Amino acid sequence: MGIIAWIIFGLIAGAIAKLIMPGEDPGGIIVTIIIGIVGAVIGGFIGGLLGFGGVSGFNIGSFIIAILGAIVLLVLYRMVARR
Repeated sequence: MGIIAWIIFGLIAGAIAKLIMPGEDPGGIIVTIIIGIVGAVIGGFIGGLLGFGGVSGFNIGSFIIAILGAIVLLVLYRMVARR
């Protein structure tokens, strides 16, 4: 996917992750995009290790993996930000 597609995909995944885990996080939309993009990469890596496959384009499996990765990253971000 191109960089614009990854940004859009990351924005959507990050926004859904923040809807699933609401709370006040510093950073706003930029941090949401970064969490979504990096979360998609983390989700793809973990999904590949577990045999589920990675993030391979705009499909439902990739989307779910990206959202789960963004949730994991959001939990880690909140743990680090609180210290």
